[in-house]
Amino acid sequence: MIAKERLRELARLRPEPHKVLSIYLNLDPHEFPTPRDRSVELASLLDTADDALRQDGLDHAQKEELKRDLERVRTYFAQEFDASGTRGVVVFCSSGAGLFEVVRLPRPVSSTVAIDDSPFIEPLTTLPGTDGYCVLLINRQVARILVGGSEQMREIASIVDDVHRWHDQGGWSQARYQRGIVKETRDHIKHAADELFERSKAGTVQRLIIGTPDELRGEIESHLHSYLRDRIAGWIDIDIRSSPDQVAKEAASIISDDERKREREWLDRLQSELGRNARAVAGLEQTLKALSEKRVEAVLLQNGYHADDLEAALESALEQSAEVVVVRHHPDLEGLGAIAAVLRY
Repeated sequence: MIAKERLRELARLRPEPHKVLSIYLNLDPHEFPTPRDRSVELASLLDTADDALRQDGLDHAQKEELKRDLERVRTYFAQEFDASGTRGVVVFCSSGAGLFEVVRLPRPVSSTVAIDDSPFIEPLTTLPGTDGYCVLLINRQVARILVGGSEQMREIASIVDDVHRWHDQGGWSQARYQRGIVKETRDHIKHAADELFERSKAGTVQRLIIGTPDELRGEIESHLHSYLRDRIAGWIDIDIRSSPDQVAKEAASIISDDERKREREWLDRLQSELGRNARAVAGLEQTLKALSEKRVEAVLLQNGYHADDLEAALESALEQSAEVVVVRHHPDLEGLGAIAAVLRY
């Protein structure tokens, strides 16, 4: 999955006069269970992309460049792509801008092709439970950092520090030895906390889940930067050696509960601001107006909502570092035009 900060970078990308080719490929095993089925879907999608190159509004240079981009995409799928464990894939390509980026998705997406002035990112902003969650697994010697969501996790860092084990000797030497182990453990926890904070600066950590023995919880919290402590979504009891798939499965209920809670908090704030001092707006027109004025702190979007200007709204929100909250668990937006915004001022 793609990090939120990278999504913001893509939203800001306008590589004029170059165009960007965006390709979304559905690999849902229920719809495309065999390699042949997937090949047919890919061929159809690439044919659609080829047809799109002939559209009006593209000059000769842009068409030639897009032909090269499409050929690069064909080569990637023919020679490099492996569909294992993937239910959808996105490719952004613009050779003139030096862009070729592949995003593997743990959930299906609708197959589509877009050629525009910027990457087509709307489907990525509305995928449930797939972005912004980070899991820290840590014991006295080992720490692992994984990112993803309830469907899929991937490991991005592993830390192993030299921490001695406890043993019984007795006397002063035992006391000194134990103090040394305590210091080594704290140094290890600090090492992991520092690494996690560095990752958070790149937008990797929006919400944090921690798996650790109970006796280390207090020590770990005390070493986390306040930014990270405020983002703890929950704790899990899991073996440090668990696979990424096992971690995703264990974290799924916490992610679901956390999403539901965060939605409720934003919706309550929206209702309060709408009724009190107009630091919120509802409906597409008013939301777009607030985005154009760069006043938006968060855009709230009913799951499944579509509109002609929605892509522009989401791009604008990401460009100004506003939150995009897709509401899946509550009906509050149904009477408000399915889209609303909480404002900074």
